[in-house]
Amino acid sequence: MKKTLMIDLDGVLNNYTKYEENFIPKIKEGAKEFLEKLHKSNKYELVLFTTRNYELSQKWLQENKIEQYFKEITNIKKPTSIYIDDRALKFNGNFNQTLDEIEKFTVHWKK
Repeated sequence: MKKTLMIDLDGVLNNYTKYEENFIPKIKEGAKEFLEKLHKSNKYELVLFTTRNYELSQKWLQENKIEQYFKEITNIKKPTSIYIDDRALKFNGNFNQTLDEIEKFTVHWKK
């Protein structure tokens, strides 16, 4: 059985720095190759997670020739094997350490 990976659009697959309603930034270098490797492994079903407009997101996938890698586009986080997101922390079971990580957290594109 394939594992499902939910992959965030902004800040993961594109060069996001700020939200613009009708514009999605260009694809991040290496993203297409990353998706191709996941797809070729035949171990994963990929779901694009985004709060953006569905049609705009679909158009962006098509323009970047990566739509074939995704099973669906959704704005609802569902049970999945792994979330890949630029605004996530991995909980390791230690609440005190997690509080510290929250205080220090910065998205990669602001470093």
